[in-house]
Amino acid sequence: MVLFNYVFIGALLLGAIGFAAAPLVVVAIVAPRRRSREKQDIYECGLRTTGETWIRFRIQYYIFAMLFVVFDIETVFLYPWAVSYVGLGAFALFEMVVFLVLLFAGLLYAWAKGVLRWV
Repeated sequence: MVLFNYVFIGALLLGAIGFAAAPLVVVAIVAPRRRSREKQDIYECGLRTTGETWIRFRIQYYIFAMLFVVFDIETVFLYPWAVSYVGLGAFALFEMVVFLVLLFAGLLYAWAKGVLRWV
């Protein structure tokens, strides 16, 4: 019985490796190999760039995006908790309150630092 469990896990591992490797093998076989100057040219939207191509973006854009990801993932944790809360009890409620307080503290910190100001 125990050996069957290991065989099942091994089969799942081989399946996962196969699903990851199959697109790479197919692309290596099917992809065209002719290179040309047009294919290797750097472009954006099909038009040649004017001015400096490599410009610096303000770090505020990246921090704003990271905050979005953090608060977006928060809903990934909140939704299943809210759906299955009925049988979890007071301890689960306390854990979620602590989680929300930490998120709110992070939001207040970001607000105080001026990260949410989009100017």
